[in-house]
Amino acid sequence: MKWMFTLVLTFFFFISQSFAQENSNPFDVQVGVTPIDGRFHVQASYSVPMNICSAYTFITDYEGSKNIPGIVEAKVISRVGNKVRVYRVIEEQILFFPIEMKSTVEYTELPNRSLTFEQISGDTRSYKGTWKLVEEKEKTLFKYDAQIEPNSIIPSAIIEYFIKNSMRGRFESMAQRASEYKPIQTVACK
Repeated sequence: MKWMFTLVLTFFFFISQSFAQENSNPFDVQVGVTPIDGRFHVQASYSVPMNICSAYTFITDYEGSKNIPGIVEAKVISRVGNKVRVYRVIEEQILFFPIEMKSTVEYTELPNRSLTFEQISGDTRSYKGTWKLVEEKEKTLFKYDAQIEPNSIIPSAIIEYFIKNSMRGRFESMAQRASEYKPIQTVACK
């Protein structure tokens, strides 16, 4: 009888673990980091049940990104036509050392489709990429693709480990925030 009880408990344990793993990534967050000649190619995506207009409003809420772990300051410093410059400060811990990175990034907006971005000044050698929005049935797929070239004395393997681990948390946080996002004003699709 004891072995049967153990078998039933084991069965429920594995079922609950399987269920927990399936539900631990409700936004299908995918993150890939590939080192290439001193740079890192980061590709990420997540899917959120929201329309493309709300998704675009969310992704262009530059100052709202302060609520993402690691981003301590984000301020729009200029907006001309479809170009927006944003000053950001990111703080992280790498091997018990606090790291602060400052940058000014210029975004080029293509309403309800994409953003391209490039660092115009800052603490990394280069940072550029795109955000693309893909409308699905009742969701919007957010796709991020970037090249990051650090300017650091920290060994590349440690930076890669940091990027892989911190990026997943950031994208999970972004997906969660997007799912809860309520624009202050209703934005019409352009």
